[in-house]
Amino acid sequence: MRIVLLGPPGAGKGTQASAIVKKYNIPHISTGDIFRANIKEGTALGVQAKEYMDKGLLVPDELVVSIVKDRLTKEDCKNGFLLDGFPRTVNQAEALDVELNAMGIKLDGVVNIEADSQILIERAIGRRICKECGATYHIKFNPPKFEGLCDNDKTPLFQRDDDIEETVATRIKVYENQTQPLIEYYDKKGLILNVDGIKPIDEVFNIIVKALEK
Repeated sequence: MRIVLLGPPGAGKGTQASAIVKKYNIPHISTGDIFRANIKEGTALGVQAKEYMDKGLLVPDELVVSIVKDRLTKEDCKNGFLLDGFPRTVNQAEALDVELNAMGIKLDGVVNIEADSQILIERAIGRRICKECGATYHIKFNPPKFEGLCDNDKTPLFQRDDDIEETVATRIKVYENQTQPLIEYYDKKGLILNVDGIKPIDEVFNIIVKALEK
């Protein structure tokens, strides 16, 4: 199964990605992970990427595509993969198509997890995290037994700096503006599988599986 996963911040993309790769026994591939691995290993591609990242510049599409292509040739991608965070633009999607065609493979689907922005903002600003064990709570949807304290170790919970309404709203708007053309691109190819990300986690996963296996 060869899949691209799309979804705005807070839509539960990470949770669904974990379930998908487990079910189909395929690697979860994110550009961030690939960059870090290449930089750590000191590969030629990693060295080039680091030069841009150290200057605070975006890594050029050509280099990003080369790094992704290199990752897709690994043995663990033989039976498929889940691409998360790539492609981000139509240019990257077109370049990916060229590389996949050269490899003699094609995408099975592009899962687009949708969610109302106001609900996503509410989810994010209510999130609280334990510094000790990493447990995540929500003041409305999944509150701890004792207000402000982790159930596991009674450590005071904290709110991430980027989980404030203005920041979350900006992240969502940037995502929507950047990704909408990409959704349209894949929709024209008949690959988009729109899924309501607000439904319960298990229900969302079941909908994704049914859509992929049609």
